Amino acid sequence: MNIKRALVLINLLIFSSCFKNSDTSQLEGFVMVKGGVFINENSNLFGKNAFINDFYMAKTEVTQEEWEKVMPTNLSRFKGKDLPVEMVSWYDCIEFCIKKSLLDGLEPYYEIYTDSVDVFNTSQFDSLKLAVRIIPKANGYRLPTEAEWEYAAGGGQLSKSNLYSGSNTIEYVAWYWRNCGDTILTENWNYKILENNNGRTRPVGTKKPNEIGLYDMTGNVREWCEDWFESYEVPSGQFRSQRGGGWIGVENYMKVSDRDYFEANGVGPDQGFRICRNKD
Repeated sequence: MNIKRALVLINLLIFSSCFKNSDTSQLEGFVMVKGGVFINENSNLFGKNAFINDFYMAKTEVTQEEWEKVMPTNLSRFKGKDLPVEMVSWYDCIEFCIKKSLLDGLEPYYEIYTDSVDVFNTSQFDSLKLAVRIIPKANGYRLPTEAEWEYAAGGGQLSKSNLYSGSNTIEYVAWYWRNCGDTILTENWNYKILENNNGRTRPVGTKKPNEIGLYDMTGNVREWCEDWFESYEVPSGQFRSQRGGGWIGVENYMKVSDRDYFEANGVGPDQGFRICRNKD
């Protein structure tokens, strides 16, 4: 091998290594969710030929440390860098995704038009009704769709058909109303009892992960999804979807199959999110 050819090969190897390291650093903290049909038998979409494409999902809910690197104000009730950010609206999450994408040199997946009203938003509670545009091929951060969330929470292609994300025993995987305070509660659900027990969010990633390495998909904070919520009783355009339950919630609201919703401008101390990215 002559010297000129050797130098070319060395430069190619260096370039390839730099590109590979750069790509890995961008995806640090994410799980690559292998797509497919729903195999969790407790899923709403099991046996319905629904198909999810490959995508990346953050291992944990967005923490306050992550939030404060991007956003000017942290209004969370329970302060702590390892605690999930809460008291965030759906619009706040969209803004975070845009700003973090720009900071990381990615093309934002969303655009917000603060001077336009979303004509599809028919909520009587949402006073903002901001228009949001999706750029489907962008490589920036985004919220999961409700179907993606349920698929990933249910264990994807490694699913063991657990009721909760990662287990049939809720205590193994979730901070919820019984175990999120000073003592373990055994009474029927009562918010005053929960409050007196100092119920609160807990540091992310301190319970067991699910089959594909995602933490806190059950409990801690409810997680915003991208979609409009829609059911037989609730038409599209009124509420945005939420999944996973939170520290305030009872066991039934923690199941992988449970669906929830809230107006897009609403906030709560058990309400946060996690981010995703397209694979390609």
